[in-house]
Amino acid sequence: MVRTPLTPLERERGRHLGLLLRQARGERSMAEIAAAAGISAETLRKIETGRAPTPAFFTIAALVGTLGLTLDELAERCAAVTVAEEAAPAEAGAAA
Repeated sequence: MVRTPLTPLERERGRHLGLLLRQARGERSMAEIAAAAGISAETLRKIETGRAPTPAFFTIAALVGTLGLTLDELAERCAAVTVAEEAAPAEAGAAA
């Protein structure tokens, strides 16, 4: 099965998701959070650095529960990236 390349927006959302999760982790170790969520530290590292921009739903669900977030909170914060990215081309076109 060939995987279609991610769009720039999908990659940016992945970076933003990783940043949000990293901020929520705070001073807790990556290994501690990964173990509590039932994933490997390497998986968490890839998500936090944006190298895994589209993690599985159940991986994110486990992480947000461990970090004390809700899926709704995370979705709302990630949606801001989509809105900002979609507005940027419209603003650029208006300036031309």
